Amino acid sequence: MNLKEILNWRYTTKEYDVTKKISESDMSEVKNLLRMSPSSVNLQPWHFIIAKTEEGKTRMAKGAQGFFHFNEPKITNASAVVLFCVKTDANDEYYQHIADTEDKNGRFPNEDIKNGFLGAVKAFAGIHKYDLKDQQHWMEKQVYLNIGSFLLGVASLGIDATPMEGIDVKALDEEFGLREKGFTALVAVSIGYRAESDFNTTDKTPKSRLPESEIFTVL
Repeated sequence: MNLKEILNWRYTTKEYDVTKKISESDMSEVKNLLRMSPSSVNLQPWHFIIAKTEEGKTRMAKGAQGFFHFNEPKITNASAVVLFCVKTDANDEYYQHIADTEDKNGRFPNEDIKNGFLGAVKAFAGIHKYDLKDQQHWMEKQVYLNIGSFLLGVASLGIDATPMEGIDVKALDEEFGLREKGFTALVAVSIGYRAESDFNTTDKTPKSRLPESEIFTVL
């Protein structure tokens, strides 16, 4: 499929075919999509919990109880579920870790360039922490960039997806001990293959978007 076909093919899947599973080779691509996502100053303020076993999905479904019960089948019937988590803090030690990792991977030809990168990371992080006072929101934005890239990426593999903000993040934080590890749950994305009975499939319900004339200003 070309890009236009992929964009028209993908949709928020409401019902999964429980008999269809994502292959191990495609799951490797899924993990690569998550790992290679861009982020501001390459901060990578995320962690991902991937549940693909029945036990793992049962644990993930603890975030879809009570008010969020309508999302439980999208978790338990999918082939896998990815929980996108965001760091709860970033400090000089973490910035140094990012710079050291880039250095190890051959990004810096000399120490001056590495120090310049580290200074830029600290400068931008400092703006958000002290001036704008939105460091947590800034890091969450980076995770949402990853989610957008992820949805398009899995669609290019012919894999359906359901992004869910309708989850009990506190319950999932507790289930996976996230806060003790310096993270908190943000969004869950189920992945797998659509069921023929799914009412929301683009074969049955055409996609709807605002017209170009309303959303574009081309100069």
